[in-house]
Amino acid sequence: MSRTDTRKVRMGRVSSSKMEKTVVVTVDRLVRHPLYGKTIKRRSKLYAHDEENQCHEGDIVRVVETRPLSRTKCWRVVEIIKKASV
Repeated sequence: MSRTDTRKVRMGRVSSSKMEKTVVVTVDRLVRHPLYGKTIKRRSKLYAHDEENQCHEGDIVRVVETRPLSRTKCWRVVEIIKKASV
C-alpha cells in the first residue's frame, strides 16, 4: 500500500542559531480576521534540526515536518534558499 507523502513544508527566516544542530525559524503568515476581515500578520517559531550547522541568523530556509527529534524539535532544514548578507 502506497502512502502519499503529505509532510508540511514552510519557509522562514532563521532567528537564532546558537544551539548545536538546532535553529529557530520564524515563519510569517497572513490571516484574515474572522469577524472584521482585515488581514493580520501572524508569526510562528519552529525549532528545526540542522545537521551540519550551516544555517546562520538571517538566512531564508525551507523546513519540512518530521518525527519528533526532541521535546520541541519536529522540523528539519531541507535547504538554504538565501544566505544572509554580512
